[in-house]
Amino acid sequence: MKFTRFWAILLASLMIFALTACAQNPAQTATDTPPESSSTPAETPPAATPAEEESNAPEANIAVFYYAYSDVYISSVRTALDSALEAKGIKYQNYDSNSNQTTQNEQIDTAISTGATLLIVNIVTAGSVDASQSIVDKAKAAGVPVVFFNRALGGDGEDVIVLQSYEQVAFVGTDAPEAGHMQGKLIGDYVIANYDSIDINGDGQISYAMFKGQEGNVEAIYRTQYATEDANAIITAASKPELVYFDSANKDNYQVDLDGTWSATAANNYMVTNLAQYNETNNNMIELVICNNDGMAEGVISALNDKGYNLGTGKEGKTIPVFGVDATDAAKQLITDGKMTGTIKQDAEGMANCIALLAGNTASGSDLFSGTESYNKAAEAANKIYIPYGIYS
Repeated sequence: MKFTRFWAILLASLMIFALTACAQNPAQTATDTPPESSSTPAETPPAATPAEEESNAPEANIAVFYYAYSDVYISSVRTALDSALEAKGIKYQNYDSNSNQTTQNEQIDTAISTGATLLIVNIVTAGSVDASQSIVDKAKAAGVPVVFFNRALGGDGEDVIVLQSYEQVAFVGTDAPEAGHMQGKLIGDYVIANYDSIDINGDGQISYAMFKGQEGNVEAIYRTQYATEDANAIITAASKPELVYFDSANKDNYQVDLDGTWSATAANNYMVTNLAQYNETNNNMIELVICNNDGMAEGVISALNDKGYNLGTGKEGKTIPVFGVDATDAAKQLITDGKMTGTIKQDAEGMANCIALLAGNTASGSDLFSGTESYNKAAEAANKIYIPYGIYS
């Protein structure tokens, strides 16, 4: 009897416990009020990481074409542009066209076919409307923007035709005559201040040599023309005779790099040959040298060094004034050392930064010319951006 009563009491206790538990934790149905946590606003998701932001941006696959890696100034632009693009996190591929327009055309075809999103072109055949228009036509057909830089797209006024043929084309370069005018002033002022020391043979006039980088190149044409014209204007205004080209048989009044690469080698070869005939022993020494770029100036100075000239500050021997264009690091060192007289700065870093700005615009999906309001632009074409020159001496 006691056993039966024990189990009855135990069963009653268990039923009371179960009823109490159910009253404290009722089952939730579809009509129940949601828990408090679900009625509050959702938390703001964390900010995207740099990697996530990059994956959400338009994919950039930029192709950069250089007319020749061997060009000293172009090499400085390439170094600066690589750094500028990398700082923006933009993927790019460089191509060396090795002074061959056919090679460059084929490289462009390959880049377009492999998904390039922007073409940056340092055209090989400078001043050729046919060459530049062909590249624009390829880019337009593929719907890819194209930015030309440094080398002219055509002769006077012709480049505007190319620049107006596609709304997604730009040119970043220089106002070609500016370097010639600046170099002419630099030379003229120097000659007036140092006339007697420059006139080695004392004949009352100064003989000069001129090294032209490339036939048909707008920059080379204007540098060759205005460097002498403007210098002579200053010199004659001071009642001194004009500069006289050293070789009266050369009616062009310049020697040109036949390979069109503005090279130190070409200038050195010319100068070595010149000095064999035109020297102090023969009383007809070349007394001043004008070069269209600093690479050619380096070649000239090397030839002069071999003959005991331009050995540097504090060294024995005479110094023949040598002028260039670009203000490359090598030229600036030669000027510091007293081996070179002066140069005109062509701002490689400024050019690279402007190109990188345009590249960044295309990568982010912005207008190609966004942020370029502070740059000088050609009156005849707003998509032609000028990077200014400066005197370095």
